[in-house]
Amino acid sequence: MTKDRQLCIGLSLSTTWMRGNGWRQEDSGVENLYSSDFYAKLAKMAEKAKLDFVFKPDALFLKEEMLGNSPAFSSLDPTILLTSIARETDQIGLVTTVSTTFNPPYVVARQLQSLHWISNGRAGWNIVTSIEGAENFSNSPMPSTEERYLKAIEFTDVVLKLWESYPHEALIVDRVSGKYADREMVSPINHSGDFFSVKGPLNLPAHKSGSIPLFQAGASTFGRDFAASVADAIFAATPDIASGIELRDDLRRRARKHGRRPDAIRVLPGLYFFLGKTRGEALDLHREAHAHMSIAHRYAAVKSILGIDISHLPLDQPVTADLLPDPNQPVRSQTHADLLRRLIMHQQPTVEELLSRPEVVGSAHWVVVGTAEDALREITEWFEAGAMDGFIALPGGSIKSLELFFDELIPMLVEKGLFRSEYKGCTLREHLGIT
Repeated sequence: MTKDRQLCIGLSLSTTWMRGNGWRQEDSGVENLYSSDFYAKLAKMAEKAKLDFVFKPDALFLKEEMLGNSPAFSSLDPTILLTSIARETDQIGLVTTVSTTFNPPYVVARQLQSLHWISNGRAGWNIVTSIEGAENFSNSPMPSTEERYLKAIEFTDVVLKLWESYPHEALIVDRVSGKYADREMVSPINHSGDFFSVKGPLNLPAHKSGSIPLFQAGASTFGRDFAASVADAIFAATPDIASGIELRDDLRRRARKHGRRPDAIRVLPGLYFFLGKTRGEALDLHREAHAHMSIAHRYAAVKSILGIDISHLPLDQPVTADLLPDPNQPVRSQTHADLLRRLIMHQQPTVEELLSRPEVVGSAHWVVVGTAEDALREITEWFEAGAMDGFIALPGGSIKSLELFFDELIPMLVEKGLFRSEYKGCTLREHLGIT
């Protein structure tokens, strides 16, 4: 299956190795958390390894209750940060995150196209609907999942129309004739919908490299259908190979229904890895990273995700489907809730097993704990099984995990023919193989 395919690999610029008590390690770099030079250095490392892109997630709120012992989701604005990185790099893609729930589409269209110009065709947009933060933008409560996605659909449509409203081909710049642009090719979009009214056109022409690749991170039913309709790649939360296969197959089916080629959408799970020179060293990293999670915190996490209290149940009691609440009740994250619901319905884990799940202890992502060789085996297995088209690297436990990723794992993937040894282009579209 991998004969004519290679992995698409991105690096998250979220400092995932600082989670839990990781920031307290001497080499964590926590003092540089708000320094653009710190992230530029990471991006240069990723570019040297020929990764497709760097990716910056975002949250529009601060977890004040966590602030005493962690950064608590505080971060630089991703688009401004990636614009600074654009000046420090030459080829690697730059995928920023912008919410469709709280921003005006005209401003977002202009900012993203600006990043595309400044980076010479390397911008990407991770479209999110946000799960918190309404209180920072209005007095209204957080909209329902359905409403957020309906708004995201219209928002994205407006942005795409704005990008098309001033095509690159309209630029003439003829000094002799005095003609700067072909006015006939530039036109208003005159959009009037349920959420937005935007006249246009955009006051910035499209970049010559083509449209900006779209990423999407939702895995709920609404999120999947939205991603299948527009996204070039999806940042997926798939904690095991079976969920990866199911998600990729489902997205490919949905893409066909939207009249798209199944291969047009790339499934990129987050790979949260704890790498060590030995498995014992890696296990120690994983254990230390989650040592702060008391059993009370784990019970609270299950209640937050699923809306059920299992603290009164024996640790060896199976958690069965009859314990699950109405699937239509509001939840903080539909993606995390759906992952745990499917696990309970198909595997009936014990309370103890459920409390140890990655989704509960801090990540709904694919977790690898071991050596670079162990990671290579798992990546190969997932790729050959059709569980993903690549991954977004989330180094865990220590900065040493990231160093082993670059120094050992990436060269192994290149040697095995699963990843490139050199770039074949200079734009994100070229890296992703978008024609």
